[in-house]
Amino acid sequence: MLAKGKQIPVTILTGYLGAGKTTLLNRILAEKHNQKVAVIVNEYGEVGIDNQLVINSDEEIIEMNNGCICCTVRGDLVNILRTLVFAKEENQVHFDRVVIETTGLADPAPVAQTFLIDQDLAEQFIIDSIVTVVDGKHISRHLDVKDEAQEQIAFADVILLNKLDLLQKREQLQLEERINMINPTAKWLFAEYCDIAIDDILNIQSFNLKDKLRIHPHLLEDHHHHHHDDHIKSIAFVEEQPLDQLKLDRWMSWLIQEKGEDLLRYKGILNIDGVEERVIFQGIHMLFAGKKDRKWRDGEVRRSQFIFIGKQLDREALIKQFEQCLA
Repeated sequence: MLAKGKQIPVTILTGYLGAGKTTLLNRILAEKHNQKVAVIVNEYGEVGIDNQLVINSDEEIIEMNNGCICCTVRGDLVNILRTLVFAKEENQVHFDRVVIETTGLADPAPVAQTFLIDQDLAEQFIIDSIVTVVDGKHISRHLDVKDEAQEQIAFADVILLNKLDLLQKREQLQLEERINMINPTAKWLFAEYCDIAIDDILNIQSFNLKDKLRIHPHLLEDHHHHHHDDHIKSIAFVEEQPLDQLKLDRWMSWLIQEKGEDLLRYKGILNIDGVEERVIFQGIHMLFAGKKDRKWRDGEVRRSQFIFIGKQLDREALIKQFEQCLA
């Protein structure tokens, strides 16, 4: 048992799909802050992509991709945290803090609630801050229709307005005004590619329970239920046969033109025929990009892993179209 006042600080990274949470997580892990970080990565879908995009490090990185951390797998989160504490006390692992990257569809309130109503966890952990990464390019359309996007901003201690390079100054000012109406007390950070000073989000002790209770009066009562939009689904592909670059480009160009508004997020690690590097592919609505990553390692299985998260997606049609891109 940790001594009183020696709780392990927890930073919760939240934000809607594609906002830049994994980019921010990588900046935290790359920074020389002389702290060991235990990382919990949660994804919406049966194939984990983000955990494979986390930079190589000596940190403890735990993947949760069998459900959403704010509802269906909250019990798993509790078990993981308890296991981490036990391993730390037994000197099996060492870490100074925990960073949780939630899925883009998570409500941060029940994640925070986990550390408040479980007495054992409350003695071991303390929430340092809830950091919400905001996609400056796409957040306006998400705020219009997505409760999760609103909840993530309302519950933030720190709002990181990301992708400023895609915003005109007038758009930025209008967006700041709108977000301030949802959460007038959060600390603001501004960035491109989440390039911020890590000291602005770690060890800042900005979580204030009284403020959170004003937003969620029942936060300390264990009956918070979060329901995802039934129209949103994830479709995953895993394929070891290489992909044809030209066929893939043509398919994605067509698909984005046809379904761009319904594609909330799509990302993957691709095995392209004739290319010795992994190709990382990411997109949000009509905005997408691909780039070469590290080389495939000796003995590493070269496989493509691709996931779509969106509305009104035809699984069978997408699978057939994907198969036509095989080399």
